[in-house]
Amino acid sequence: MPGAVRTQEIVYRVIDGCELKALIFSPDDAGHALRPAIVCLHGGAWISGDRSLPAYMAEKLAARGFVVMSIDFRMAPAHQHPASLRDANYAIRWLRRHAPEYRIDTDSVGGVGFSSGGHLVLLAAMRPERADYVADLPDELGNYSARLDWVASCSGVLDPLARYRMAQTAGYAEIIACHDRYFGSEACMREANPPLLLERGEPAVLPPLLMFQGGADPRLPADTAPRMATLYRAAGGEAEALIYPGLGHALSEWPEARQIEVADRILAFANQVKRATE
Repeated sequence: MPGAVRTQEIVYRVIDGCELKALIFSPDDAGHALRPAIVCLHGGAWISGDRSLPAYMAEKLAARGFVVMSIDFRMAPAHQHPASLRDANYAIRWLRRHAPEYRIDTDSVGGVGFSSGGHLVLLAAMRPERADYVADLPDELGNYSARLDWVASCSGVLDPLARYRMAQTAGYAEIIACHDRYFGSEACMREANPPLLLERGEPAVLPPLLMFQGGADPRLPADTAPRMATLYRAAGGEAEALIYPGLGHALSEWPEARQIEVADRILAFANQVKRATE
C-alpha cells in the first residue's frame, strides 16, 4: 500500500552562476531501515523544464518507498552538452554523500529519466567516470560513486541522431531547433548516443535497464526502445522495452492507471536488481 510522502527543496550545486535546485521526495515514515533512492531527470528537449516536472511520478515512487531526488541541471542554449551530464554525475555522487540524512541504501541507487532526461540518465549511467563528465567535479565528491545500480527510461530520446533525422523528415522545426541548441552538431549527436556507443563497441557500464515507450508516440522513432534493448543485451547488459499501445510521448498525459503501473513496474524492477546482488 503506497504511503505518505514529504517533499523538501534544496540547492545541491552552485556553478557557472547557476543555483541548481532539487526536490527530494521521501517516504513519510518513522522507520530505521535503509531505503532505495532515485536520481530523476526531467524532460524538455535539453532546453527547458525543471525539477518539478516529474513530481507526479516522483510522488508515486516515494510513496512506494524510494527517496527521489528530482534535479535541475544546466541546459542549452546557455550550456551545451556535456554540462547537463556533469550535473547528473554530480547529483548521483551528492545523493550518496548525503545518504545518512535520508536513510538511503547506497547500494540501491537508480536513475529515472523522462524524454531528453531519459537520454541523459542512461548516458550518465553508461559513462560514470568519463573525463568530460567529471571535469568540474569538486574533490569532496570524488570518493563517492557515480554508478547507478539500475536505470529506467520513460519515453527516452535514447538515439538523438535518429530522432533528429525523424524530425527533419517530418518537418518538426521545434525538435530540430532543440537538438541544434543543445548538441551543436550531428557529430555530437553521434558521440553522445547510447545505441551508437554500443554499436561502436566502446567500453560502457551497463546497469540493468527498463524502458517505457508509448506505441503512438509521435516524438520518437517507433523502434527507439526495442532497438536499444537489443543492442544492450548483445553487449552483455540486461534490458527490457515495454511498449504501451495507443499512448503518446508525455507520461504525465498517460491515464492514471498506466502511471501507477509504471511506478509499480519500477519498484518491482529495482527490487529484482537488489535481490540479484544480495
